[in-house]
Amino acid sequence: MEVYSACKSLMLPLLAIVLFISLAQAATSAKASKPAYTNFVITKCNITIYPSLCQNTLIPYASSVKVNSTKLCKAALDVTIKGAKNASVTVSTLKKKKGITKIEASIIKDCIEDVKDAVYELKLAVEAMGHLGDEDKEFQLANAKTYASAVITDADSCTEGLSERKVNPTVKKMINSSMANITRLASNALALINHLY
Repeated sequence: MEVYSACKSLMLPLLAIVLFISLAQAATSAKASKPAYTNFVITKCNITIYPSLCQNTLIPYASSVKVNSTKLCKAALDVTIKGAKNASVTVSTLKKKKGITKIEASIIKDCIEDVKDAVYELKLAVEAMGHLGDEDKEFQLANAKTYASAVITDADSCTEGLSERKVNPTVKKMINSSMANITRLASNALALINHLY
């Protein structure tokens, strides 16, 4: 009876130790995999034109991307969509600014259309990336590249309108900055897609 009682009293501390060791190992394993995913993103971003921007925008997706290059490309396109939507909001607010001339209003309107086109093309690029497992993989990959390139063209189209006419420096700076961000994000996404295979 005493032996049973002694075993019983040792059981709880022993179980606690085993549980603690198991939890510690699980935490260590989770921490070990996180840097591996982060390192994957960093390595892939090194082939882009704007590696720092790439890392800053894509490292938050590391745990969902893991070491999947296709998922990383989709994340880069999603980040670019968000950037384009933010640019659209920024440019749209300029419409409501006091003292906007008719020429500036026309440029802003055209620019908003360019950004809408960019968002649409980015969504098509994401869709094409989702079909890389299909038989027409090369065609889908070519589509994704074409759509990502078109986004850069859209942003350039917007800024060209600024350079050809007299525009308030503040308006010009805000639009140029917004379009530069779209261009950088799209360039990074395109670089990742170009190096997919």
